[in-house]
Amino acid sequence: MRRALGVLIVLTLGLAPTGWAQSRTASLQQAIDRLLDRPEYRNAHWGVLVLDLRDSTVLYERQSRRNFVPASIAKLFVTAAALEQLSADFRYVTRLWADGPVIDGVLHSNLIVRGAGDPAIGGRFTEGDRTALFRTWADSLRQHGIHTITGDLIGDDDYFDDTPLGIGWSWDDLTYWYAAEISALSFNDNCIDITLEGTQAGRPARLHWEPLRTTYVQLINQTRTIAANRPLRERYERKPGTNTILLRSQVPEGRIETKSLTISNPTRYFVHVLREVLVREGIAVQGQPVDVDDLPEKPDYSRPNFWIVATYISPPLREIIRIVNQRSQNLYAEMVLRTLGAERPVADTTYAPGSAAMGLAAAARTWLNAGIDTSQIRMVDGSGLSPLNLLSPEATVRLLAYMAMHPQRDVWEAFYASLPTGGQTGTTLQYRLRQGMAQGNVRAKTGTLSNASSLAGYVRAADGRLLAFALFCNHYTVSTARVRATQDAIIERLARYQP
Repeated sequence: MRRALGVLIVLTLGLAPTGWAQSRTASLQQAIDRLLDRPEYRNAHWGVLVLDLRDSTVLYERQSRRNFVPASIAKLFVTAAALEQLSADFRYVTRLWADGPVIDGVLHSNLIVRGAGDPAIGGRFTEGDRTALFRTWADSLRQHGIHTITGDLIGDDDYFDDTPLGIGWSWDDLTYWYAAEISALSFNDNCIDITLEGTQAGRPARLHWEPLRTTYVQLINQTRTIAANRPLRERYERKPGTNTILLRSQVPEGRIETKSLTISNPTRYFVHVLREVLVREGIAVQGQPVDVDDLPEKPDYSRPNFWIVATYISPPLREIIRIVNQRSQNLYAEMVLRTLGAERPVADTTYAPGSAAMGLAAAARTWLNAGIDTSQIRMVDGSGLSPLNLLSPEATVRLLAYMAMHPQRDVWEAFYASLPTGGQTGTTLQYRLRQGMAQGNVRAKTGTLSNASSLAGYVRAADGRLLAFALFCNHYTVSTARVRATQDAIIERLARYQP
């Protein structure tokens, strides 16, 4: 396997097997050509590379060195680097601090949550119980004999820089969960979860939201219930910089629809909901939720009056990476990228620790290890939401091959396990590759933006050998469903390939 990696690093595209195997490969290439040369793709750009990882043979290639908008394929580049440089067992540590004494059950100080970039605080790993951690912290306060807090609840997000969005993100996306704001102190994916229930035609839909019907947001319900036989029409709007959300959906009678919508200032959101939970748990909080950036002076945790009330340790990075790739969770990808920049910064002082730029500079170490010419690709965010990212099929396959041959087997195993499986429930491949030899076989990351659809990962051929592939399609005008069907047909051909 290590010898194969060496071959890959000096890869010359166009290599082909000989003899009987050459005939089989030629048949595979002709089949893929027929799929990509259809008239419907005459104005589309396809880039494809398929590599046999057993002997580094290129089985198919088309414009593999040309750059494409990769969409969420970018997550492969971030998660691979994070697993290699932080380890699959890396855990985030979030601490609850106080800066004063407890006297007769009264905490005469502020309560400070010092964020460390954990993306998964909320219901993701607590069976949907969004406020479980906050109730645990209420228990910790009670164990210290605290029933009243005189100060504020302060959210410290300085582990990351204060840039809340990725470069090039569309304003049209900012209301929706996949474009949530980024903070080192994040809660519930930095969203509220709204449920609309159709009532009687002509009347507003019934409205509920989590967590705890929080007062952090103001919801303006201009929804309307329509006849049960009419289709749902969703309309939501949150103006940037506000937490006022306008709901104008048309909801069929009896229909229940849930939507995750973003909030502004995740740091203040975190401590706002924490305060609501503490009050519900019987702990009086006299102060208000405060973002650390609004303080005249930042907390100095080295001072003797500071002490730790409680500590929360996250699940291991391997589990968080699985959410990133299987659900294509943009916020988690962005936070993992910034964590890499905070934990493994490069020497270049032009980048701020905990920034996306520093994370990308750190990630480039892994890309160089994989034999990727980093001068020929462009990454500006960690999620792939930006259309300014540019990656090639060749760079992607080099990364996939490097991870498959990684000397640390736990890094490879965590990376491979993070990828969606064809037909697997709860992943981005849930409704794809659900039959044939690719079902339960292919492990691949999807990528989708307007007029950009990608698929990259691994599939085992008929004799069990592992193939790495990258399929990029940009500038198409057919439906994305049609492009995906073509990608799936190629993968099924690879799964049936018999050298």
